[in-house]
Amino acid sequence: MMRKFLPFLMLLMSVAVFAQDKKTEAKYVKGQEKGENGDTIRLPEQDFFLLIDNDDVELANNVPVHKIIKDSLVFALLDDPGAAMIDSLWQKELFQSSLYMDFKDSLLNQEYNEVVFDELPTDTLKLRLERLNAKTPFNIEYNPLLENVIKSYLKRNKKGMERLMALSTYYFPLFEQKLDTYNIPLEIKYLAIVESALNPRARSRVGATGLWQFMFATGKMHGLDVSSYVDERMDPVMSTEAAAEYLSTLYRVFEDWDLVLASYNSGPGNVSKAIRRSGGSTNYWNLRPYLPRETAGYVPAFLATMYIFEYAEEHGFQPPHPRTTYFETDTIHTKKKLTFEQISEVTGVEKEMLQFLNPSYKLDVIPYIEGEKYSLRLPRNRSGLFVNNEAAIYGYAEALEEKKEEILPKLVEATEPIRYRVRKGDYLGRIAERHGVGVSQIKQWNNLRSNNLRVGQRLTIYPQKNATANNNSSPRIYTVKHGDSLWSISKKFPGVTVQQIKSLNNMNSNRLRPGMKLKLSDG
Repeated sequence: MMRKFLPFLMLLMSVAVFAQDKKTEAKYVKGQEKGENGDTIRLPEQDFFLLIDNDDVELANNVPVHKIIKDSLVFALLDDPGAAMIDSLWQKELFQSSLYMDFKDSLLNQEYNEVVFDELPTDTLKLRLERLNAKTPFNIEYNPLLENVIKSYLKRNKKGMERLMALSTYYFPLFEQKLDTYNIPLEIKYLAIVESALNPRARSRVGATGLWQFMFATGKMHGLDVSSYVDERMDPVMSTEAAAEYLSTLYRVFEDWDLVLASYNSGPGNVSKAIRRSGGSTNYWNLRPYLPRETAGYVPAFLATMYIFEYAEEHGFQPPHPRTTYFETDTIHTKKKLTFEQISEVTGVEKEMLQFLNPSYKLDVIPYIEGEKYSLRLPRNRSGLFVNNEAAIYGYAEALEEKKEEILPKLVEATEPIRYRVRKGDYLGRIAERHGVGVSQIKQWNNLRSNNLRVGQRLTIYPQKNATANNNSSPRIYTVKHGDSLWSISKKFPGVTVQQIKSLNNMNSNRLRPGMKLKLSDG
């Protein structure tokens, strides 16, 4: 009985499919006809993204962005699952993670007392450390202190470690690529976890910034520039290149990777002092009592992190899997100034994702200056869309800029950062004017979510060059008093640094005498 009706059912299904195809074709042709008459094609959101995500490049290019853009308005460019490469919960973990400060605090307050963790017997740990030691150039010998650090890491914040493991799937391929170029052990990639918890916008209390925590002067020395718009210490590619270069230099000096790690944290001078104080030993564990407190916990933290990542499966870690990796992105050299909002509107990539892929742009603006190169990193399935419609995108951005009332700050080179202490009566506008910067910049530099300040609060500020010279309220000449020092004088006048005073007065030393006249600004 069923066999009799089967051909009839097949015929009905064919007719239904044919009718649906005709209906879709008619809708698409109708849209084309409207486009020929000069009107903007109003594609439904799903249809538009299906076109640009389609493997058929010719088909996707038939509906370019300039067809969607009309009178500075964007149609049909709403979010969709394809554009949202990481979900909102994952984004929240990426951009609002407190792991960085947790790691920094643990280095200073690391407990070395005996930790009970029955899931990892000492004999098992010894065997695993032997295996790690055999395949790495680091000295991973068992000792009770390292055992306690490893077990304390295993007992605390398992979800935090899983988040780091998920982040590592994006950053580690980039790190390994650069480390291999400089012939550096690939295990050094774990150093970025100890340094920044894989947060490219991490900033320490003393101003060290980025994945590899470069200070302002050290970053400059390795070609990492800072301006009002861009901090290249936050650029994952550029900072990793600089870190690899610096680590390679340190290894040529010490010829021992444990000492390289220690000197990366505290400076080569502190390590050489520790060698002298230990009687000439070059074994890290012998030097450890003579190193600064943070450095004393630095190498154990590095080795504990390496152990946990290498034996994550054995300890039941189950990190989430992000939908993007470093090799699924591409860079484009931009030719005009663009904001992340504009890029998001025309590509469909959410702003949070743009911030994650392009963390070096402090104000979410890619500047344009003659002779300089700035890049935009996008998911691969959006980079082609951008390149194919660059002229239309720049035109759209310029049209918006003309209507925009907010004036963005001028691109200026930043000076060495200062730490400003908020006084009674201070407010962000006054502080910004005093240092020649914008309120939004101070908020960005200090991760402020509101304009509220409290007396005694410390702010990191990158004053513009000659900002103090234009401030009529700041004295040009200061008379040295008894008990003064260059440091105490610089603290009396916000925006003035010790180095500026020495440079303005051609001083070769820090010596002062009462009655001495010091120039504090040009003019």
